[in-house]
Formats: sequence, C-alpha cells, structure tokens
Amino acid sequence: MDDNPYETPHTAGESPVPKTSTLTRRLVEVLTVLAIVGILVALLLPAIRSSPEAARRVQCANNLKQIALALQNYEVVYHSLPPAHTVDTDGKPLHSWRTLILPYLEQKSLYERIDLSKPWNDPANKEAYETELSVYQCPSAVCPPSHTTYLAVVAPNGCFRPTEPRKLSEITDEPRLTLMVLEVDSEHGVHWMSPTDASEQMILDFGTVARLPHPGGAPAVCVDGQVLFLGSGLKVATLRALISIDGHDDAVAREVN
Repeated sequence: MDDNPYETPHTAGESPVPKTSTLTRRLVEVLTVLAIVGILVALLLPAIRSSPEAARRVQCANNLKQIALALQNYEVVYHSLPPAHTVDTDGKPLHSWRTLILPYLEQKSLYERIDLSKPWNDPANKEAYETELSVYQCPSAVCPPSHTTYLAVVAPNGCFRPTEPRKLSEITDEPRLTLMVLEVDSEHGVHWMSPTDASEQMILDFGTVARLPHPGGAPAVCVDGQVLFLGSGLKVATLRALISIDGHDDAVAREVN
C-alpha cells in the first residue's frame, strides 16, 4: 500500500506542507515571544530596581509627617514649638525637642521614665538611651539603631530657637514653604536624644554628594506638615528662603518646586 494511514489527508490539488517549513515557523514564533519577553523585562527592570528606594522614601516621608503632627500637637498644649533643646541652670544642654514630643508620638510611658533634670546621656537615662524608635529612623540611613537623621532647623530666623520656644504667630511666611525638620545624611546622624540639630550653615551647604540621604536630594517637613523633596540643585537663596520664618520671600521659596 502506498497510502500511510497515519498521514494527514490532503485536499486534492494541494501539496503537503514540508515538515521543515512547519518547524521553521514554530521556531520563529518562539523567538518572537522570547524577544517580546526580553523587551518587557528590560523595560521593567529599572522600576523593579528602584522600587525598594521608592518604598524607603515613602516611609521616610511618613516618619516626617508623624513628627510634624507631634510638633503641632505639642504646640496646641504649650502654645509654641519646643526649644531645640533644654538647658540646666548653667546653660548646659539637657534634652532634645525629640524627647519633648515623645508623648505625642505614642511614647508617653517612655517620656515619663526620663529624668529631664539630668543630661540625655546620663546613666539615669540609660533605658531611654538604649531605646530604638522607628519614627526617628529613616530606612535608607546607615546609622546605629538608636540614631536619627531627622534634625530640626535651628537658625537665627528659623522655626527652632536653641533654648527658647517659638510661637507659631511669629511665622508669617507661608507654612507650606517654611521648613521645620529635614533629613541629613547618615554621616551627620545623631542619637535621637542628643541636643544636636542642623545649623543654618549646614542647611545652606546642602547639595554636596556627601550630604544627600536619598538619591537626588532629601525630604523635609514644613510647618503645615507638608513634606517637600529638596533637590540637590537648589540655590542657596532658595534654601535661605525656606528656612526663614518671616523673610517675605515666599516667591523665592517656591523655586523648590
């Protein structure tokens, strides 16, 4: 018999499709699919690689918002922002504003166990000294667990005075364009209880590679609780306007956007 019972029957007048042609077509289809997958992977890889940093920036911004809310609640009770730090009768620094706002960060019990009459690093305050607080920790920072990179703006015309409170009524520039707290790089991080913050010069020097806590810049929170991202290319004049509370320079401060 010439007919093979296992061959697919052909329509009269048509030639059988060569097996090699079928294999070639299938190979082309597979290669096309692989090429499309490769293109999609190439497009998605940058987003996948950047997503961890994006998530860290979101968490960092949330920390700053919580800190701003705590400062606002402190102001409701005391009718002023806290001093950058408290001092003893000899003028020696005792405790940071970060300690003073603990009751408004759901840390009232910790606050009540701190001896405010003794320095922040006194053995009497060892328990608090060894406590880690996630709200003061940027997930991108490379610091000891008890350290923070969130520093207050302490400047002659800034939100925080070194040893005296600041009334909100003194802040006449736009609250959304007046910085309260900003993030510095890990190298400038401090223990969260330390009465150490960002000086005016430190802020005006912002933008060098060594002082960028996140790729391209740093987050900062304003009086109204809004978080801004300070890009590395900001002008000194813009930074000066952002830390000023009554400079009538909102137009310059808006250049941050």
